[in-house]
Amino acid sequence: MFANFQHTAYRLELRDRYSSSDNQKPLREWVETGTTDMAWIDPWLAKVRAAADEGRFYRRVRVVSLPPTDYTRYSTWAARLNVEAGEDIRYLDRDQVPAGLPEFDYWLFDSRTAARMHFDDEDVLLGFDLVTDPAELVELSYWRDAAWHHAITRDDFASQLLDQR
Repeated sequence: MFANFQHTAYRLELRDRYSSSDNQKPLREWVETGTTDMAWIDPWLAKVRAAADEGRFYRRVRVVSLPPTDYTRYSTWAARLNVEAGEDIRYLDRDQVPAGLPEFDYWLFDSRTAARMHFDDEDVLLGFDLVTDPAELVELSYWRDAAWHHAITRDDFASQLLDQR
């Protein structure tokens, strides 16, 4: 599903951390040393590159709490790889979120299909529900545009984080 879009795959992320077996060790290493091996993300980056080469785009808005969590600092550092691969990642301060923004993460594919994400209390992805209802897709598209309008680029957000140190 995540590769079967024609133009744009957009994700709204609202959690202050995401937990998976892939990212726990790199996160710990990064917190301790300021660097880590990111080879685990190579398959994702290959998908992003392939999509970009075909004229398709991955876009993402991360809603973040400030001051940033260790996870936010780590994921901002790591996101440079996504950006280099062709993904456009933006950041939005949680205090500047437009009123009414959904309180759940979702993917939106070409404004025609969405995947509403479900997580457990430990921030582990449990699965998703597909959304195809036209009225709900229009609403999710509206919130995509609103969040995107208020968000700043990964590089601008990263330099603001460095300025805070």
